Amino acid sequence: MRNIMKKTFFISFVILLSFVFCCCAKNKEKKIETTNEQVQIEKQIEQKVEISPEMKKLNIVFEKMSDRAKNEISNIKTQEFLDDLQVVLQAEKSFPQDDLSLYYLIDKKHFVGKEYEPTNLVKLVKNSDYDITKNNLSLRVDVEESLRKMAQAAQQDGVKLVVSSTYRSYQYQENTFNYWVSVDGLEEAERESARPGTSQHQLGVAVDFGSIDDDFALTDQSKWLEENAAKFGWSLSFPQGYEDVTGYRWESWHYRFIGKEACDFQKKWFGNIQQFMIEFIDEWKKTTEF
Repeated sequence: MRNIMKKTFFISFVILLSFVFCCCAKNKEKKIETTNEQVQIEKQIEQKVEISPEMKKLNIVFEKMSDRAKNEISNIKTQEFLDDLQVVLQAEKSFPQDDLSLYYLIDKKHFVGKEYEPTNLVKLVKNSDYDITKNNLSLRVDVEESLRKMAQAAQQDGVKLVVSSTYRSYQYQENTFNYWVSVDGLEEAERESARPGTSQHQLGVAVDFGSIDDDFALTDQSKWLEENAAKFGWSLSFPQGYEDVTGYRWESWHYRFIGKEACDFQKKWFGNIQQFMIEFIDEWKKTTEF
């Protein structure tokens, strides 16, 4: 009797063990099947998701930018960024086509020749919208029109803009640079004056307002411009703390006209640093193979 019970127990144990083994094997097969299905799905997704040419181009352009620029524009929403970029490039088509673009990159490494002069310069004359400190000032026609609109808005807020420096020829800039070298020495002159051919002023798109010194930052003019200039397409060229980027010390009085669309783009994606945005647009236009 005892032997029969042992045999029965043994047989039951074997049957139970077999059942457990079969269940485990089936579960393992299911897991393998599930894993294989997931792999297949992931492969299908990878095959369907293609990187657009614009996104490829964007990655290439970003890689060419400085580390500091990358840090400023690291958190972007790619498609939204590209959509905003197209708005800026579309706006460029409305610029005068017989002259350099308002987005033209000019700095210590990028320049124009001594023969370059904007095609449609207009002389600034005494008027009720803004004051001028000299009689030999001039700007591109489209830039002066925007300046006038901005000055009218400033007056409505009780502020009168004073225009002190505008277009400068290659020769004029050469004389200016040499003067500052004679006064401050070459190293210091490089921080506060552009070499001939590298000045935004030669493009006829830049204005120095007011006293052209550090005290200007304390004036109502400066405060109004800081708050409102971008609404009219004017951007501060040499902000405080970015001398390693722009090549020049802080100039609270120096604004460049680039258009409202570009100002919005600059503020939204480039930390409101003009140099970063202009460099990006320049590189975007030059990048054709990707």
